Amino acid sequence: MKEIREPTSKFIKIRCPKCKNEQITFGKSSIDVKCLVCNKQLVAPTGGKSRIKARILEVLD
Repeated sequence: MKEIREPTSKFIKIRCPKCKNEQITFGKSSIDVKCLVCNKQLVAPTGGKSRIKARILEVLD
C-alpha cells in the first residue's frame, strides 16, 4: 500500500499593513499577490514558500 502524503502548503489569512484589509492567499504563491483595496504588494514569490510582507492572522487547514 502506498502512503498518502499530507500537503506541505496551506492557505493563510493575511492583513494589509496599509489599509488593514484581510484576505486569504496561498502560502506557496507563484505570482505577486496585491491588496484588493489599496493595491500594495503583500506576497512575493520566491520559487518555494512565498515571502509574506503582511501580518499573518491565521493558517487555514
